[in-house]
Amino acid sequence: MVDLEIAGSLLTLRFLPPYDDTDERDYLAALVRIGEHAEPFELLTIFGGGGKLSVAGEREQALWFKATRGHISAHCRAAAIVRPGANTKMEETFRKLWPMPLIAREDETIARAFLAEHRGDA
Repeated sequence: MVDLEIAGSLLTLRFLPPYDDTDERDYLAALVRIGEHAEPFELLTIFGGGGKLSVAGEREQALWFKATRGHISAHCRAAAIVRPGANTKMEETFRKLWPMPLIAREDETIARAFLAEHRGDA
């Protein structure tokens, strides 16, 4: 299941069980929507650890990161990645892609607290 929820300035992208044949397409479409989001935002991504992209999907995701880097860097106040096995190496990888404050954790509560600290209306 892939879902993009927009609640105020918080964009929450979920890629969780139950996994479906349309998940890759839905995930890539959600990335496009995030890349077009015109207002400042915080980004929370929640991954279940089981959904996988095809080689073509991985390539499309990589091209999305490259194409939207400037826009995301300018609009995203902070990002938090929640997934099984999240660690500092994952944070280092994403910090090479994006300059905003970013964490990778297994705990959604910690991720939400981190993003709340960076909310524009806080």
